[in-house]
Amino acid sequence: MTEETKGKKKGWFSRLKDGLKRSSSAISGGIGDIFVKKKLDAATMAELEDLLIMSDLGLTVSRAVCDRLSKNRFDREIAPEEVQSALASEVAKILRPVAMPLQISGENKPHIILMVGVNGSGKTTTIGKLAKKFQNEGKSVMLAAGDTFRAAAIEQLQVWGDRNRVSVVSGKVGSDAAGLAYDAIQQARAENADILMIDTAGRLQNKSHLMEELAKIIRVIKKQDASAPHSTLLVLDATTGQNAVMQAKVFQEAAKVSGLIMTKLDGTAKGGVLVAIAEKFDLPIHAIGVGESIEDLQSFDADVFSKMLVGIET
Repeated sequence: MTEETKGKKKGWFSRLKDGLKRSSSAISGGIGDIFVKKKLDAATMAELEDLLIMSDLGLTVSRAVCDRLSKNRFDREIAPEEVQSALASEVAKILRPVAMPLQISGENKPHIILMVGVNGSGKTTTIGKLAKKFQNEGKSVMLAAGDTFRAAAIEQLQVWGDRNRVSVVSGKVGSDAAGLAYDAIQQARAENADILMIDTAGRLQNKSHLMEELAKIIRVIKKQDASAPHSTLLVLDATTGQNAVMQAKVFQEAAKVSGLIMTKLDGTAKGGVLVAIAEKFDLPIHAIGVGESIEDLQSFDADVFSKMLVGIET
């Protein structure tokens, strides 16, 4: 690893740490308040559970973590640092099984990736970052501007295409998104592209007609290749907290999501929700993002994230 790469990596960790500060400060500060010369008894466990719920870990995860903590440490005095360490360990146990890099199969050409998520989640930007990553791995990439509702979305994807020097299949605003997906697959095959990433409109999960359109896009893709989309990636905004859990539920039902990418962990992130989602849906977490530049999308590391989340220096 070059000194420049080390510097970028260090900078990335710093932004992740700063982004999780809202969650980590609340958790570490709360633990410090609860466990100052106190035993791990029923009252302190109830306080800890409330703290974890308020930190967006969710009821199920918070109770599970508290149950695990109480098995070996109940009814004895415990230091705040010990609680933090134990909590990080339990959170990591939940996250490790789902921390999986995105795998691109060479058997599919093109490997079709469908990108889904609500408006403002960072979906189009994530496509641009992934395109650069795949190029760095020696793969040829094509993009499809399937968010035909907004001119800005089409233009944004074209900017990323120009930046990465990859082809972008696009149509007029208001054109049929499923038809565009069909055309993109045909063009990707003609150009022998390794990967085709299809953007979709940032649909709100309560807009049934938009979900129906998403289902139509998937049907059209499957007519071209019954095994496709080979990856369906849901992009979630870390600042939305528990709303992300509902988004994961609805998109999983509508599009059979195969993996997650969480963005905006450099802002006022509610990072605990990633733990709740991992526990509830058992979906692979491929990557997390902490900024706008291409280098700001990194593979998900369960142990580092767990320590940062509870305020342990890494």
